[in-house]
Amino acid sequence: MIRCSRKSPVLNPNLIRSCSSIRAFFAPAHGDSLAGSNSATPACGFHEAIRSPLPILGSRKEWILQSIPGAKTLYSSQKLSRSFFRNYCSAENRGNGVSSSEWTEEIDYLDESGGVIFSGKGVRSVEPGLDDHVMIGDIKKPLHNISAVAKIVEVVKRWKWGPELENQMDNLQFVPSMTHIVQALKVISESDASLSLFRWAKRQTWFVPSDECYLMLFDGLNKNRDFDGIQLLFDEMVSCKGGSGGSSMAYNRVIQYLAKAEKLEPSFCCFKKARDTGCQIDAPTYNTLITLFLNKGLPYKAFEIYESMEAAGSSLERSSYELMIPSLAKSGRLDAAMKLFQEMKLRSLRPSYNVFASLVDSMGKAGRLDTSMKIYMELPGYGLKPSATMFVSLIESFVKAGKLEYGIRLWDEMKKAGFRPNFGLYTLMVESHAKSGKLDIAMSAFTDMERAGFLPTPSTYSCLLEMHAASGNVDSAMKLYNSMTNAGLKPGLSTCTALLTLLANKKLVDVAAKILLEMKSMGFSVDVSASDVLMVYIKDGSVDLALRWLQFMGSSGIRTNNFIIRQLFESCMKKGLYESAKPLLETYVNSAAKVDLILYTSILAYLVRCQEEQHERQLMSILGATRHRAHDFMCGLFTGPEQRKQPVLSFVREFFQAIDYELEEGAARYFVNVLLNYLVLMGQINRARCVWKVAYENKLFPKAIVFDQHIAWSLDVRNLSVGAALIAVVHTLHRFRKRMLYYGVIPRRIKLVTGPTLKIVVAQMLSSVESPFEVSKVVLRAPGDSVMQWFKKPIVQQFLLNEIPSRADILMHKLNILFPSSAPEIRSLSPPKPLMSSRSF
Repeated sequence: MIRCSRKSPVLNPNLIRSCSSIRAFFAPAHGDSLAGSNSATPACGFHEAIRSPLPILGSRKEWILQSIPGAKTLYSSQKLSRSFFRNYCSAENRGNGVSSSEWTEEIDYLDESGGVIFSGKGVRSVEPGLDDHVMIGDIKKPLHNISAVAKIVEVVKRWKWGPELENQMDNLQFVPSMTHIVQALKVISESDASLSLFRWAKRQTWFVPSDECYLMLFDGLNKNRDFDGIQLLFDEMVSCKGGSGGSSMAYNRVIQYLAKAEKLEPSFCCFKKARDTGCQIDAPTYNTLITLFLNKGLPYKAFEIYESMEAAGSSLERSSYELMIPSLAKSGRLDAAMKLFQEMKLRSLRPSYNVFASLVDSMGKAGRLDTSMKIYMELPGYGLKPSATMFVSLIESFVKAGKLEYGIRLWDEMKKAGFRPNFGLYTLMVESHAKSGKLDIAMSAFTDMERAGFLPTPSTYSCLLEMHAASGNVDSAMKLYNSMTNAGLKPGLSTCTALLTLLANKKLVDVAAKILLEMKSMGFSVDVSASDVLMVYIKDGSVDLALRWLQFMGSSGIRTNNFIIRQLFESCMKKGLYESAKPLLETYVNSAAKVDLILYTSILAYLVRCQEEQHERQLMSILGATRHRAHDFMCGLFTGPEQRKQPVLSFVREFFQAIDYELEEGAARYFVNVLLNYLVLMGQINRARCVWKVAYENKLFPKAIVFDQHIAWSLDVRNLSVGAALIAVVHTLHRFRKRMLYYGVIPRRIKLVTGPTLKIVVAQMLSSVESPFEVSKVVLRAPGDSVMQWFKKPIVQQFLLNEIPSRADILMHKLNILFPSSAPEIRSLSPPKPLMSSRSF
């Protein structure tokens, strides 16, 4: 221990305390070390010796030296010799291995004139970072908290942050406590400096986590809008001792700050972390988060938070109710919205108009009209009145649900309340009543709409016009059409088509033509619409109007399709307008359309029924205009073998072999029936038998003839025409005769299945040759032995081999039943030449 017997001159302490700014007299300048290390210089000892424990800020050394007599001379002399200074700043070992906790040096205190006023032991400096007091002689003087806090604040404000700050804090003359840190944080306004002080304190052994510290830090960061710093400090708080570093208040404060700043993801992330650590989230935090997510348009995430809130037993605030209920309603969770609505009323919270409006609108759109109306009726109880928007929503809901009566009632209430229906509501009322067939109400609303100054849309006009057209109201439809065009609105294609159809049904050809030309001038493709009108006339049987309309289409450059041309041709054929039919057929053929076998056969059927020579010539001309190969076959069939250069049977087989039976089997069967009718009427029995034979060979009538061993042979002619049935009976009986006579096979019975239509014709034909067949309801039957004896008669052999002995009147009777005609007189053609004389009959 250094011992010094020499007295050291010192300034008067009273004088030092009386100066207002000499706390650090001879203190080092800015940038020098404060309260140096254990190896401090002698100057530092002198400085520490004159320090006061009061927190007085230092001033410049020159001013102090000038204001104290003798001080400047003393200081100047000490600067000349550094060995003059005594080291009073440490009680450590000074070379002899002895240490002491007190000073033995005596210090003289001088007055202004240099006289000694007091002598005693010196003031020992404290050990930096270890002592919380100062020694004045043998007396320990505690360091006041206010002084410690002031010192900490001074250091922090001076050094701000970084290693220098930490070095200065490590070398403080006292050991700080959490109380000092908390008080210092209250004084320091800069968030960066506060964070630096807090993080230095966290590394000290005496640090205890304080919720108050975190709250002050979060408040400062929020004030400076440093949300990244808030998140970083929050993570530090969560990681500090497994999340026990901060209380629930700090957690909630952070979440609220981030949510109010609209930091969506960070706030929800902090919310989940706080929940995972077991922190109790309070109701304001829940409400702030829910409000944030609802305002950001994320109702489902808000609902998730609300479910967590329910599980935690917290309740919504009024503002949260105001946001949650509309969001739940609009997202379709109507039951949850109604639950909150009822809960809000039970808690005596007055729902706002927005809550009522959202529930009324959502319930109505969801089809829950009773609930919507019930909520609407609750409005007056809360002193609220429905707005025009609510009326519109209710009316739309009821009208779209088809409850037009309620819609009209609300419509009247809306008008009584002084609200004027808007354009959309007028349109809805007009169109809905028009589509429901209530044209009177629709037209009344339409008139009110025009009086209110609203210009109806083309869709409104179209709806009204189409419904009037469907109802057959020509005058109203044309009035609406003219009003629409005069207003400068362009009717749609569907509207014009509906009007055209109405005019066509009313047979107003000229007006329909005018509308069609206007459609063409508007730029519409009118070919389809014109063809539809033509089909209306065709289906109605108005062939004259159809021909007139087709002529108009041709003069206007409007084309139609081949299908409609064929339909019109067939209509002309049915009406007997053969002169008009032939140009249509020529147009059909010249447009690359192919006349099929069915169309040719239908023309041939008209020829079969024809009874006027002039019409026969016209029909033959039409047959020739078809350019079908069947017509060439018909012409060849009636020529001689010299011109054909082949027998009839070979010629017929060649024609039928060229038919595609996969596609035209039905058409070929129809052709055979009609052709056999024609051949029988023309007396061409041999040619008819050849056609039947070839048709049977090609399996056009596969189930007509059935051989059931020795039991029964049968012929089914129910699906044949009259001529085909007669030819089939003669030809099949001839086959049965050959089989029975040549091979000796005699069945028990033979049946001719004719059906009720052909029974009389076949029975009369067979009765002319005394056949054994008995007539029942639909079958002619006879025993096999009796038929065998009948076949042996020469007259029967001649009958079966040659021609059919029949009468034209019998044949024409059945033809007129199958193919009705307007004049069922006997045809002018000579009947087939009978094999036997009239006496034989």
